[in-house]
Amino acid sequence: MSDSSFLVVGLGNPGPKYAGTRHNIGFDVVDELAHELFASFSVHKKTNTDVAEARRGAAKVIIAKPRSFMNLSGGPIKALAQYFHINPGHIIVVHDELELDFASIKLRLGGCDHGHNGLRSTTKSLGTKDYQRLSVGIGRPPGRMDPASFVLKQWTKQESQEIPIMCADAVDEILRALD
Repeated sequence: MSDSSFLVVGLGNPGPKYAGTRHNIGFDVVDELAHELFASFSVHKKTNTDVAEARRGAAKVIIAKPRSFMNLSGGPIKALAQYFHINPGHIIVVHDELELDFASIKLRLGGCDHGHNGLRSTTKSLGTKDYQRLSVGIGRPPGRMDPASFVLKQWTKQESQEIPIMCADAVDEILRALD
């Protein structure tokens, strides 16, 4: 591993109202990553973001959860990247993805945002699409349910039982990307 820094950002919405919703799977994944790397979150006052710092080999890993709403997460991500001197290619944004089957994980560099406002905000703020995206599949809404309503719903009891495995799989993918 090179001696460099990585920024891993989980997308979600702040506050207890949104905990346990599909839209907050990014927060759940980075919570698991912090646990895996023995890191604890604290408020990074200059960016109004919850940040945990860890090491993985020679690399410094900044793990973050913006305190802004997901649709405005690009500003805090840009501020963190500037503060920690991290180039876009070393940023991994973890987000929910309607276009992937439940529990599917896909890491990619760049690409389109698939209508995801958190990714759209990040791309606009960074001025590039050339950052890594870890898409965590939440599946499609049932029937004619509005996707915006679906992503803000709590997991079903059956889905909740799968979340720890899904988060562990996502963390494994992140750790491979850091090596």
